[in-house]
Amino acid sequence: MRLSARPLVVTIVLSILATVLALPVARADETPKDKAWAVLYAGLSDSNVDKRRTAIQVLGLLPDDPQAEEAALHGLGDQKPEVRAAAAKALGDMKAKKAIPKLYDMFNDSDPGVIMASAKALLDLGDNRGYNVYYAILTGERKSGTSLMDEQKKMLNDPKKMAQFGFEQSIGFVPFAGMGYSAFKMITKDNTSPVLAAAALTLAKDPDPKSGQALANTAALNKSWIVRAAALNAIALRGETSLLPAAEGQLTDSKEEVQYSAAAAVIRLTDLKARPAPAPRKTPARPAPKKK
Repeated sequence: MRLSARPLVVTIVLSILATVLALPVARADETPKDKAWAVLYAGLSDSNVDKRRTAIQVLGLLPDDPQAEEAALHGLGDQKPEVRAAAAKALGDMKAKKAIPKLYDMFNDSDPGVIMASAKALLDLGDNRGYNVYYAILTGERKSGTSLMDEQKKMLNDPKKMAQFGFEQSIGFVPFAGMGYSAFKMITKDNTSPVLAAAALTLAKDPDPKSGQALANTAALNKSWIVRAAALNAIALRGETSLLPAAEGQLTDSKEEVQYSAAAAVIRLTDLKARPAPAPRKTPARPAPKKK
């Protein structure tokens, strides 16, 4: 019995040694920060998509950290779109301006969610090219007049996908101007309108006149009253007085909530139009040269 048990004991001992040797050995000089990065890198390389995405997202909490920026940039090349989108968001959150060229390149990504996340990141970094994506979402075409890619068209025609992308990229529509309950009832039946409304509100800050015209068209023609109202709110926020006729035209909209937004836009733009133009700044006269 003893002889036959010896191989079993040896096997168990070798197994224990192998397990112990496989465990990470803490260095004597390892700091808590080193351990923290080890934890993050483990998450960034995990085979589980949700774990990779979570590890990428928290990098956005580390501004001015070259190591975090490098890790997030690497995440833009992940095979899974949800991880690429999280990487784009993290780069925007950490204000990584060096990432702007790569984020702009992500507009060619095959996944609409990644494109939306990259657009939002660019806006967070002060690059107005991010507005191009929201313009495309609202109008169905690029500012250049060219049509969207097939994958982007699929997104616009898939309400559930639109709602998912809007929620994940934090551009979901929040009811405004006292229309909370009725808007909520409509949102539960319509997943597309909240994202289109959010896109319209985002364009309020786009200085490109094309976006102003797109908002005017949306306010007049969109089938969803939530989107029409959002477009009018955006027009009011833009303060572009040339859009006053577009707001006036919606004072008789079939939906009262849209009328209210139109009224607010008309009042604001009328007041802005009545303000006197700022006086041109006078160039201070140069002092006469002193006589020698």
